[in-house]
Amino acid sequence: MNRPNRPQIIAEAASADPRSVGVVSVLAAVAARLADYLELTKPRIVVLELIVAGAAAALASPQGMNVPVVIQALAATALVAGSASIANQWLERRIDLRMRRTANRPLPAGRVSSAEALVLSAVTLIAGVAWLGVQVNWTTALLGIASWITYVVIYTPMKQRSSANTAVGAVAGAIPILMGWTATGAPLTLTAWTLAGVLFLWQFPHFMAIAWLYRSEYAKAGHQMLTVVDPTGARPGAQAILGAALLIPVSMIPATLPTSGSPVLYSLWAIALGGTQLAIATRFALRRDDASARWLLRASLVYLPAWMTLLLMVSV
Repeated sequence: MNRPNRPQIIAEAASADPRSVGVVSVLAAVAARLADYLELTKPRIVVLELIVAGAAAALASPQGMNVPVVIQALAATALVAGSASIANQWLERRIDLRMRRTANRPLPAGRVSSAEALVLSAVTLIAGVAWLGVQVNWTTALLGIASWITYVVIYTPMKQRSSANTAVGAVAGAIPILMGWTATGAPLTLTAWTLAGVLFLWQFPHFMAIAWLYRSEYAKAGHQMLTVVDPTGARPGAQAILGAALLIPVSMIPATLPTSGSPVLYSLWAIALGGTQLAIATRFALRRDDASARWLLRASLVYLPAWMTLLLMVSV
């Protein structure tokens, strides 16, 4: 016997009671609008930022952290990060129309109005910063403001002007890990800056792979990515190698600190992770094709969680 699917059930309910048609339509419209609002925040980026911030909080509290405070810090950080993404898309709403991968975003597609996006960005920014300042601490709140300004005010317009935008964007992307650290009340030590340094350098091979794969669309949009400025791929490849190479010595710093629990084990695995990514970045620099760029993108996506897990295992 065939079971009725959800559309059939809704249709039958609507035929039995015409008023349910209006209720279903309203609920569907509300759900669609909420989904568009969520899409504006770039949830995958927000989740990544929360993971690194949470890991930093754990590393800053080897004797045990104040879980309720850290949870509030992560929730407020999500609001600030989401606000930055909304503001970024508002500024680029016309540019996004030129690229196939972004043309269907809520703003260029017209599903969310410009005014709605501005209000949503302002509300989430104010709420997130106030939450951090009042319930966590003002150091973390100020770092949140710095991250927002760097990403929205500096990085976003810079994408249309200079290939140096990647470095600025990497700074904005590294700040959330410092926010996780300071949320515990711990001062910014060498370990904290090392975490931020690794996250900063990691973004170069990661972004070069993405910039290569979408170089034609970035060119249509007028974004001055390095793969657009240098379509041969020589400079993007060199930058991917440089970032991956510098990751190895910077990621080794925790092994030299007294808080490191298993420096030899950590060092071996950090070198293995970094060396693998460097080899794949070198392959991309030599081949400069889509296949090698995809390998580099995958390697970067494996490196960060693997490195963070390793650090947590030997330090916490």
